[in-house]
Amino acid sequence: MRDHAKTSLPEGGKARRVYLLLRDIIVGGAVTPGSLLPGEQKLAAQHGVSRVTIRRALEALEADGLVERKVGSGTLVREPRPEGQVIADVTTLIPQLVTLGQHSARLLSFSYGVPPMPVARAMGLAAGTKVQTAVRVRLAEERVFSHLTTHVPEYIASNYSENDLATTPLFRLLERSGVQVEAAHQTVTATLAAPDVAEALEVSVGSALLSLTRVVRDAEGRGVEYLSALYRPDRFHLEMELTRVGEGGARHWEPIVRGEGAA
Repeated sequence: MRDHAKTSLPEGGKARRVYLLLRDIIVGGAVTPGSLLPGEQKLAAQHGVSRVTIRRALEALEADGLVERKVGSGTLVREPRPEGQVIADVTTLIPQLVTLGQHSARLLSFSYGVPPMPVARAMGLAAGTKVQTAVRVRLAEERVFSHLTTHVPEYIASNYSENDLATTPLFRLLERSGVQVEAAHQTVTATLAAPDVAEALEVSVGSALLSLTRVVRDAEGRGVEYLSALYRPDRFHLEMELTRVGEGGARHWEPIVRGEGAA
């Protein structure tokens, strides 16, 4: 694990609050790379905290590569590193499943068993139905950006091996198994990194993550995959293009849905 790639939340609630505020300012472009942040004393006064708290926040920012602290010169803002960032368009779901699946993956676990009740209920599985559960991380430019937990009914998963899943996108394996994917429903929210996920994604425990849950169904409406995905927000973005439609008071925003040939 490379320390400079790790999000370094400082100890203490106040230090974390200041760290997150300053990080948003830097990543959001509110301050120009190469400029100096205010001194520790001024920052302490601005945020109503001690200089020790400010120092902890700045040390964490420096560990993230967002600032450079020079004795006698102050804290210099650095250019945020954009490498390894993945962008997905939520209006082109199926093409994105294929595109994201082409990033390299690392298989962390592979097993069979009865899924948690919420998973079985969402997939419409009968009581006691076994699924194949896999945990993987995906990488872009050798940098981890997502933690994926998938559940696939045993009658489908028996058509591919652990090695297949480690080397081939799951979407392709479903197709190879004769599954005709018809629809999917996904929910996006936010969550905090648990210890095992934090280690896999190279972030600190409690770091904010983008959480996506997706249930994929076949042409007969049966659940063929349940995905629980966690993403580093600094390396993965969800985007949507909108257009104004309708007339008069009924005019409103709608997403622009592109075909499967879209990038």
